Amino acid sequence: MPAGVCGCCGPLRPRYKRLVDNIFPEDPKDGLSKSDMEKLTFYAVSAPEKLDRIGAYLAERLSRDVVRHRYGYVVIAMEALDQLLMACHSQSIKPFVESFLHMVAKLLESREPDLQVLGTNSFVKFANIEEDTPSYHRRYDFFVSQFSAMCHSMHEDTDTRNRIRVAGIKGLQGVVRKTVNDELQAIIWEPQHMDKLIPSMLFNMQDGEEPDRTGHPSTPSGTGQDGEENPAVLAENCFRELLGRAAYGNMNNAVRPVLVHLDNHHLWDPNDFAVSCFRIIMYSIQAQHSHHVIQQVLNHLDTNNKSTPRVRAGIVQVLLETVAIAAKGSVGMIQESRRSDAISFESENNPPNLWLGPTVLEVFNTLLKHLRMSVDFELGESSRRNSACSVSSGRGKESEERIVQNAIIQTIGFFGGNLPDYQRAEVMMFIMGKVPVYGTPCHTLDTVKIGHRGTKRIQTMLLSSLIMVTSGFKSKSMSTALPPSFLDPLFSISLMEDSELRQLVLEILHNIIDRHDNRAKLRGIRIIPNVAALKIKREKISKQDIAFMKKHGQQLYRHIYLGCKEEDNNHKNFELLFTTLAIVTIELANEEVVIDLIRLSIALQEMCLINEENMPMFIRCGIMASVAAYLNFLSQMIANPPFCQHVSKVIEMRSVEALFLLPEHIFKDKCPLPESLDKEDKHLYFQTADIAECLAGPGYNAERLSVPYIPQVTDEDRLTRRKSFVDTISLQVDIMPNSLPDKQSQLAEEITFATLKKAIDTTGLEEQEREKRRQLMEKFQKAPFEEIAAHCESKANMLHDRLAQIFELTIRPPPSPSGVVSISAGHTQHPSVPVYEMKFPDLCVY
Repeated sequence: MPAGVCGCCGPLRPRYKRLVDNIFPEDPKDGLSKSDMEKLTFYAVSAPEKLDRIGAYLAERLSRDVVRHRYGYVVIAMEALDQLLMACHSQSIKPFVESFLHMVAKLLESREPDLQVLGTNSFVKFANIEEDTPSYHRRYDFFVSQFSAMCHSMHEDTDTRNRIRVAGIKGLQGVVRKTVNDELQAIIWEPQHMDKLIPSMLFNMQDGEEPDRTGHPSTPSGTGQDGEENPAVLAENCFRELLGRAAYGNMNNAVRPVLVHLDNHHLWDPNDFAVSCFRIIMYSIQAQHSHHVIQQVLNHLDTNNKSTPRVRAGIVQVLLETVAIAAKGSVGMIQESRRSDAISFESENNPPNLWLGPTVLEVFNTLLKHLRMSVDFELGESSRRNSACSVSSGRGKESEERIVQNAIIQTIGFFGGNLPDYQRAEVMMFIMGKVPVYGTPCHTLDTVKIGHRGTKRIQTMLLSSLIMVTSGFKSKSMSTALPPSFLDPLFSISLMEDSELRQLVLEILHNIIDRHDNRAKLRGIRIIPNVAALKIKREKISKQDIAFMKKHGQQLYRHIYLGCKEEDNNHKNFELLFTTLAIVTIELANEEVVIDLIRLSIALQEMCLINEENMPMFIRCGIMASVAAYLNFLSQMIANPPFCQHVSKVIEMRSVEALFLLPEHIFKDKCPLPESLDKEDKHLYFQTADIAECLAGPGYNAERLSVPYIPQVTDEDRLTRRKSFVDTISLQVDIMPNSLPDKQSQLAEEITFATLKKAIDTTGLEEQEREKRRQLMEKFQKAPFEEIAAHCESKANMLHDRLAQIFELTIRPPPSPSGVVSISAGHTQHPSVPVYEMKFPDLCVY
């Protein structure tokens, strides 16, 4: 009886259930019944309100078949669901989608790889469907977690493992496509989802067999069947797609998991994969977001400031790669904008900075800070190595820190090299402000803690960074490229007793002054037989550069003069000094500057012949050879035949009698040096009278050659803690203690070691005084008028200040009627009494 009742009630079942039952054949191998599927589809389209019931019933059957391991019917059910999804697009499809996602979740939860792949494929088909209305309550948290877990599958069988991983990556790609354009699904960019999505893709990219991917979008990345079944290639494509859809506010959440993954898997050393990842990132994101990625890497460098040197070097190298790609992207954007006349108001030499934005100085500040930290670590390891026994490990640590420093310098150079000129000038000033100079306040670098060796190391690193930044710098005016705030500290460093630092300063000057790239043609100090063959590029000196030389020319000549006589000069120092003179001649020399340069050359020659400072013979011969090479270059540059003849004659005589005075010989190893230089051999030296006679004529004021060149008197030597000739001719004004009666409390002289030494050592005071007077007279007789005028003006100002002070002290108040007079230190003093306290005689009161 019960069986009969069931049989009778079978036809009374709802129609949608009968239509769903009819699509399942008796044997699952026969597959989905197409005719019955068409009936079910027509019914669903005709009665969309039944879609939710159809979906619920299909989900019920699928769950039962999964539990009973009837996988053939599971495949048929999912195929039916896919067809219904593709055919129905009504408002009533929302509940059906919920049933569909529930069934996909059931498949993904199973441990059967085939079911997981089946569910993923259905989800991908669903993700490609564009829905008419957004979903307010649908969430994909489960699918992100499940697909991420599939991406990390460690199945024993390689093929099965690859299938599961590929399915997981496709599922994540489907989640991204379904959610990234839906404003209601912006939750996908939150950290809890990005921390699963990004590492899953990177894990498969890292595990791939293509370690040499460049990251450029034009690089073929595995298309066709092989690319679809390769987890690494598919993960990279999904990674690119995700980053390409990232907006400005989502960049942090997209880049941070990459840095965390590289940290957790120790991928900064070696950093090939890290570089590859950030190449992909920089080529995938929108160009205007590039500076955001750079800022993220900089912050990560700060976080790892105490990591191993190789880790920090790896992060800096990644930073360099991101900057390089960002610079290329900004150039492309600039060109595209210019084609569309969007930035036609910008200067050709100062393109807009589209990839760094307002964080330029912050970037350089971070890099310089890590450069300082690296030097501190290097010196700390060196000191510990000296006190310990493990020499080899200490050297390894020191060399690793050098790797970090070189990477930072290269990055700074690339940063600066891709900045417009106006920003590069600011960066040059910023870096120069970080260079510690003896005797000057340095608020950013504490030179007391790091000592002399650390200070020298910091100076070398920062000047090397300046060389990188100034490379290729082209300024139309020297006054803007070399302002006093930059030029003064740079010249102060040029006076330090370290040949390497002086070389770096000269290279920086070459980068700035040489605006026509003539240095390569002047490489190597030598007697150039035919300067015209070098094809020197030059332009007529501008009025701004003429004004610059009038203002700073004497300062430049002085530092060249002092730099030539340093006892630790070597071949490279003389070569750079020669190049400096040649570049100044090409870029900044008019008729007046040419005369000054000749006076400077003759003064260098006289300094070597007189040798008052007992310079080594190699230095003296090196200076003479440099002067010969330069005057040979100068005579041909100004195209003065008599001058060329005189220079050639002297060089010819030296080639016969004094090879040690020519650059081709003195800078060779084992060159024989003379015991002395005889000033009487006038045919071996350049004569001022002969040069003046050669230059007599229009254009040149040859009379100025008769005035010997004397360097300006400044306080730079005191600031740089060096000895110089200015110490012997500096003038001081002493104030007698009794001239300041109101400051008796400050008249006690401080007793120091220097004062005691001065009080004891009284020998030779008269000779020093006579020598001082002689030099002062010689200066006023032979120095240029401009120098004497400047000196007298400064002394006149000092005199006026002292007179004003004396007059103020000698003004006496009105005497008191009481006639009280006090005598102190032999001087009569009248005390001041206010008028209202004065007592007048009765005859004077009315």
